[in-house]
Amino acid sequence: MLSVIIPAHDEERLIGATLEALREATAGLPGGVEVIVVDDASTDRTAEIARSLGARVLHVSHRHIAATRNAGAAAARGDRLLFLDADTRVDRQVVEAAMAALDRGAVGGGTAVRFAGPLPLHMRVLERASILAFRVAGITPGCFVFCTRPAYEAVGGFDERLFAAEDVAFGRALARHGRVAILREPVLTSARKMRTYSLGEKARFLARFAWDAPRMLRSREAMVFWYGGRRHDALDEPGPDRERSGGNR
Repeated sequence: MLSVIIPAHDEERLIGATLEALREATAGLPGGVEVIVVDDASTDRTAEIARSLGARVLHVSHRHIAATRNAGAAAARGDRLLFLDADTRVDRQVVEAAMAALDRGAVGGGTAVRFAGPLPLHMRVLERASILAFRVAGITPGCFVFCTRPAYEAVGGFDERLFAAEDVAFGRALARHGRVAILREPVLTSARKMRTYSLGEKARFLARFAWDAPRMLRSREAMVFWYGGRRHDALDEPGPDRERSGGNR
């Protein structure tokens, strides 16, 4: 069975679209599917929406993505695990590709990531460059990471010393354990961090990160893009027409 684990904090705007896309993508999947939304101290309707769409909801108060992912894995019953972000939509092709990779002996992997909605040209160039770079470097973006249960347990899950980049560390740990597959089939994720933070905010964060990344990765307060107040824009509720206009498929 496949267990899909979705960490979520104040995601009422996007969790519905994520779960609906996931339901279509996994309908009739051999072995069965369970969906666990790990509601991490949400103050909105995230849990209510998740339950209404058939997900099992687990409540935690970590405000720590690695610990929240691990809590979901501990509650999961499947022998295959898929960690999916609450703002990320999948289709049948990428789910089947992930399962096929595990069938062929991979211990886990990740996939290409595209951003929903319109973005400046330089961001689209960066998006394409990052897809290639992640494939070459074997990086597993956290919005879609899959693995077998034995591999997850062998590497000890996600590193709870980290408040960000725990997905990269997890992928590297998997690679030391066995073969990691980076798929070509993309997922579609929200670009809200790109749009709702100013160029100055992003530049200052990157400068600080380049100066002292190890310390920042171990500090919730330093990882403001992930743990600061949730920022949304008008594109946070993407529909089919808007998705096509973004040129992501």
